[in-house]
Amino acid sequence: MKLLEDRIREDGQVLGADVLKVDNFLNHQIDPDLMTALGEEFHRRFADAPLTKILTVESSGIAPALATGMAFHVPVVFARKHKSLTLKDDLYTATVYSFTKKTSNNVSISKKFLSADDNVLIIDDFLANGQAVEGLIEIIAQAGATLSGVGIVIEKSFQKGRALLDERQIKVESLARIKEFKDGQVIFEED
Repeated sequence: MKLLEDRIREDGQVLGADVLKVDNFLNHQIDPDLMTALGEEFHRRFADAPLTKILTVESSGIAPALATGMAFHVPVVFARKHKSLTLKDDLYTATVYSFTKKTSNNVSISKKFLSADDNVLIIDDFLANGQAVEGLIEIIAQAGATLSGVGIVIEKSFQKGRALLDERQIKVESLARIKEFKDGQVIFEED
């Protein structure tokens, strides 16, 4: 998606060999026009799927997931990282390792928001090692729901996440695929 790639080139910041900082438009400050365009593009790419829910992990996946949910006119459910007084019973739970934060979190979704009747599209901001998506797939399996695919805003294809999903024959659509970081610049995969 050229619009996204241009925005990454313009506003993204490469940190080290494997981290891309995009906090000024995706995962801290959010550009609503860009999110709308992302949601419409995910809708175009998954238009044939009989979706009933969009699923993501808090917090950086919420904005693109919401835009996608608006395009499909279906509810968005996000896995919460921290239990609260209002989210403590009847939960689907999985452990997710965060590549950028170097920590593991138990993520949870209330059983009342996901069931065997649901056809689910996972949307997330990044795909690196695939841990967040794997955790959501585990939750979908616990619910007996159907996974229709995975939509990723930015994929770092030099890491193992995509290969893990391809091995499982899961449809993955990434809007920007990064081949490598070279001399502080983002090099995208060729289409």
